[in-house]
Amino acid sequence: MPAHVAESDSTPDPTTGATDPLAHERAHLAASRAALRGMREDVQALDIRDVTANWVNAAVLQSQIDDRIKALADLAHTPLFFGRLDYLHAVGGELAEGAEGERFYIGRRHVHDAAGDPMVIDWRAPVSQPYYQASRKNPQDVGLRRRFGYTAGELTAYEDEHLTDPAEAEHTSRLLQAEIERPRVGPMRDIVATIQPEQDEIVRSGLGGTVCVQGGPGTGKTAVGLHRVAYLLYAHRERLARTGTLVIGPNRSFLHYIEQVLPALGELEVKQATVDDLVRTGVEVRGEDEAATAVVKGDARMAEVLRRAIRSHVTAPAEPVVVVRGSRRWRVPAHEVQEMVDELLARDMRYGAAHEALPQRIAHAVLVRMEEAGEAPDDRVQNAVARNPAVKAAVKAVWPAVDPAKLVLRLLSDAEFLAANAEGLLDEDEQKRLLWAKPARGVKSAKWSAADAVLIDEAGDLIARTHSLGHVVLDEAQDLSPMQYRAVGRRCSTGSATVLGDLAQGTTPWSTESWSEALFHLGKAEAVVEELTAGFRVPREVIAYASRLLPVISPGLAAVESVRESPGSLVVREVASAEGLDPADPSAAPDALNAAVVAACEESLLQEGSIGLIAADARIPALGAALTAAGHACLSPGEETTAASRLTLVPASLAKGLEYDYVVLDEPAAVVDGEPDERTGLRRLYVALTRAVSGLTVLHAAPLPEALARR
Repeated sequence: MPAHVAESDSTPDPTTGATDPLAHERAHLAASRAALRGMREDVQALDIRDVTANWVNAAVLQSQIDDRIKALADLAHTPLFFGRLDYLHAVGGELAEGAEGERFYIGRRHVHDAAGDPMVIDWRAPVSQPYYQASRKNPQDVGLRRRFGYTAGELTAYEDEHLTDPAEAEHTSRLLQAEIERPRVGPMRDIVATIQPEQDEIVRSGLGGTVCVQGGPGTGKTAVGLHRVAYLLYAHRERLARTGTLVIGPNRSFLHYIEQVLPALGELEVKQATVDDLVRTGVEVRGEDEAATAVVKGDARMAEVLRRAIRSHVTAPAEPVVVVRGSRRWRVPAHEVQEMVDELLARDMRYGAAHEALPQRIAHAVLVRMEEAGEAPDDRVQNAVARNPAVKAAVKAVWPAVDPAKLVLRLLSDAEFLAANAEGLLDEDEQKRLLWAKPARGVKSAKWSAADAVLIDEAGDLIARTHSLGHVVLDEAQDLSPMQYRAVGRRCSTGSATVLGDLAQGTTPWSTESWSEALFHLGKAEAVVEELTAGFRVPREVIAYASRLLPVISPGLAAVESVRESPGSLVVREVASAEGLDPADPSAAPDALNAAVVAACEESLLQEGSIGLIAADARIPALGAALTAAGHACLSPGEETTAASRLTLVPASLAKGLEYDYVVLDEPAAVVDGEPDERTGLRRLYVALTRAVSGLTVLHAAPLPEALARR
């Protein structure tokens, strides 16, 4: 069995023979922190006055230095290293017979001493990988793997695993289990100390390919995606520094919850956004579509409708182009201009690029005529001809500029224009759903919806190419429409992506039914789909209870197998029967339910960690009032929990992606009824049921949904 050492233990270090191994490790921690401070001070002391040619270079270099200083900050409550590897042999070389192998401390960032020797190795370095991948079957030349336990930033325990010792029994790491179950106060933490082998393989997959991760609740897919970004920035920093990285989440609350993970790993430059953030450029979203209308607007067929609508602006030239230069007149016949237009259309160029190319084509034809007449024009003459009023007028008539927002406005307002471009794509009912009952006067006065903004973004890309990033992480991807997938795909058209989601948690009317379909719309049909089925967060009782819904909400999807047993972690209580009330009395049951919910929250607050009260959106005001009357202040989703304020009131619509140590779930039937259809409602309920890390209390006055009540 491994040594599990507490402060009072004086067991000799099995590798060094030291009589107080814990003191030895604490000394290394103190020396590592001192070395990190030295690294930071060295950067702070840099004098760049004599190494920059001008103020611009100086500003850029100073910005890089400031970022480096931030990255070298020592976070007091974040362990500088969490593990140690003792190799049997030298890494990358041979040792003399009988010599000791190399030892490395594994942590969140690299730390070296004044001589440049490593004190802590970055978890992303190749030499660190066996910490996650080595096993008794494949020790990867590791003789000992040591895990460290911390309390409030202080090293308080260690645990050893001798991978090549046949006498040592295989065991489950208590420190690893304790770290997974550590109470959650504040934003999401990194999982760098607890990454599992199957997660590590995804994290370290190459930059060149797109990876899609299907993972049920508690499998760590979000953390895997964030750590993959950190790994890629380590392995391909120069390339991604040029092309950029982006994390896309479902809402602002979710982004606020995860925003500290990458900075804790030393990565400060990764931007975060929602899909709505990406596409809301130039228009204000003030309207909301009915679900059926939003489904049509989000359908991939709309891309072809927009393409046709844009190309409908191209018309045949009615007359020749006559360019006057000095005393000469140069004539380009209408049929020749038409040939140029046909050639540009056949190349399927972006509309704006062709708009810019056409005057140059016409100018080139004029230059050919000049040369045939004995003149010797150069590129400056061609550019001047391209700007000639006659050429500009011809281009405006044949290939006019198109504004994306005005184009979408016309499609949604003009029935004839929509019908002409949707023929054979959308039926009459679908076209009627798209048309505004009261057309807007202009772009600024229109009550644009979120789906409209995606259409405008699509039209904008058909006109001018959208800038592509090097890597994009898309979380909760199952909830996107085909048009939203296209919007994200444009942001990584020349890069790669990490797609994260769970088909069983799709809670929008347009949520995807298969990853192959989603990846096709994203433009990454060749992506590798990985499935995480081992649950590390949600207790076994809780995930088994929630999984009763899977045959209804996502037939064929494998249930998560939780590795955590936590007896007593699930409580399901019928309030009306417990209070002796008549379930048919609609006035008594809510009062009793509210009181029971407050009592359950108070019971949960006796435990350590964060508490989430999740309820149907319509129930939030009543529950908020009941908690206030009982003297309890509650946070909103995304607000940071603290030791003094640990209770968050969560609308079911915002629960996705969030985790709490203890969850009180109010009235499952109300969560289901709050959605437009039963399957979406049951999926929303599945999400709510799987937010708990340590315990779940379900309270209901109305009967439970049939699938959940079924044994």
